[in-house]
Amino acid sequence: RKYMLASLDQSLKRMELDYVDIFYSHRFDPDTPLEETMGALDTAVRQGKALYVGISSYNPEQTRRAAQILKELGTPCLIHQPSYNMFDRWVENGLLDVIAEEGIGSIVFSPLAQGQLTGRYLNGIPAGARATKTERVWLTPDDVKANLPKAEKLNELAQQRGQSLAQMAIAWVLRKPAVTSALIGASSVKQLEDNLASLNNLKFSDEELSKIEEILK
Repeated sequence: RKYMLASLDQSLKRMELDYVDIFYSHRFDPDTPLEETMGALDTAVRQGKALYVGISSYNPEQTRRAAQILKELGTPCLIHQPSYNMFDRWVENGLLDVIAEEGIGSIVFSPLAQGQLTGRYLNGIPAGARATKTERVWLTPDDVKANLPKAEKLNELAQQRGQSLAQMAIAWVLRKPAVTSALIGASSVKQLEDNLASLNNLKFSDEELSKIEEILK
C-alpha cells in the first residue's frame, strides 16, 4: 500500500499533475493480500489523485475477486488491460467472460505482437528492430522465425480484405464485444493513421474467421 501510493505521488510530481485519469495495478502481487492492493487503489481515488482505477494482466479468478473488492469499497474497477493478439490468446480462456460479467471495460495491449503482425518482419529482421534488442527482451529472433509462416499467410488474407496485416490484426482483437479498445504504439503520424484505418473494416465473415483459426493452429 505504502509503495503504490508513494509511487503515485512521485509520478504526479514528475508529470506536474494533480491527478491521473486511471491508476492501474499492473501486475498481481502474490505476496500481498488482494484487499491491500485494491484498498490502495481505492485510497488514490478518495484522495483525488486518480479519477478511476484499473488492473492489468490479472487472470480470470484474480480479476473477479479484485472487482468484487473494489465494488465493496465503492470504487468500481473501470478497466482491465491485458495483452491480446493473434499469437497470444490467453484472454479467451475465461478472462473476457469475467470482464463482460463484471461490467469492466478492456483495453488490450500488444495487438500487433511486438510488430510481428505488421509488415516489419515479413522480409527478414531489419537492423534496429525490436527483435534485435538484447536489453529488456520481449521479442527474440526465434519468436519471429517461428511465427513467420503464420504471419505470411495472415498477410495474404489481409490483402484479400483490402487491409494491411496490422490493420487486420487490430480489427481482429476489436471484434470481441468484451474488448473496448486496443492500445497501439506508433513511431510516426503516418503509422498512427495507418493503424487507425483498421476501423474502416472491422467485420469478418465466418469464412475469414475460420481461415484465421486454421492458420493459427
